[in-house]
Amino acid sequence: MRAFDYEKAFSRNIGWVTEAEQARLRTSRVAIGGLGGVGGVHLLTLARLGIGRFTVAELDTFDIVNFNRQVGALVSTLGRPKIDVLSEMARDIDPEIDLRAFPAGIQDNTLDGFLDGVDVYVDGLDFFAFAARRATFAACERKGIPVVTAAPLGLGTALLVFGPGGMPFEDYFGFAGCADETEMALRFMVGLSPAMLHRGYVADMSRVRLAERMGPSCIAACQLCAGAAAIEVLKLLLKRRGVKLAPWASQFDGYRMRYAKTWRPWGYRNPLQRLMVFLARAQLARAAKKEKNET
Repeated sequence: MRAFDYEKAFSRNIGWVTEAEQARLRTSRVAIGGLGGVGGVHLLTLARLGIGRFTVAELDTFDIVNFNRQVGALVSTLGRPKIDVLSEMARDIDPEIDLRAFPAGIQDNTLDGFLDGVDVYVDGLDFFAFAARRATFAACERKGIPVVTAAPLGLGTALLVFGPGGMPFEDYFGFAGCADETEMALRFMVGLSPAMLHRGYVADMSRVRLAERMGPSCIAACQLCAGAAAIEVLKLLLKRRGVKLAPWASQFDGYRMRYAKTWRPWGYRNPLQRLMVFLARAQLARAAKKEKNET
């Protein structure tokens, strides 16, 4: 068995980054909350960039319903903790990785430890994990840690970056004072993708049930998310130009082969943003009514 050699393993990155920048990636720390659909592929993609330090949090185990989109979901891993499986996979790419694991997930009493020494946080939490997401984003804001979130919406990816100098997470999504989870899900979905490029080709709207925390997913979208997020992480870690902070957002829809970049000053309070939330709410209501009539 050949000995691992970091420089050789990631030598094909050189050209897109300099040797000095690759060395910087090796000493950078990225935190990832959640190792499911997007979180797991985020970790492996960033490990292949040669990032040498990670902090990861995940409390779930692999189930057969994860097979359609989660890179660590295999017959051989059924029932195993996702954090163990993905940690092993990352170390199989780079045995020298410094990986801190939080197997209880993101908790209030461990959040400071989870973000200790972190350069960039990548959001891999379940779409509906609003309490954990809000707590983590707020902590990152206090600590000045930039946040990259790439959501697999439709058959594409929606990308947002939060950080010093940009709009706060809570203000952008309009979560303050919102206690209804379904309404929060709507605001979150539209905030992630103000252009809503994924509207119009859902084959079965009855599968979109925000109140039941249910929606379709696809590995193609998760892979696109990982690529988009990794590039933003690369730019942030290497202090490259071109990072657009919220209220800028971007979305690429692979099914329609369309790309849109949006700017929503005032975030949720922007009249156009409120209109998009209204239209999304109406679409879901029509789908629910149609399903009820058919049954």
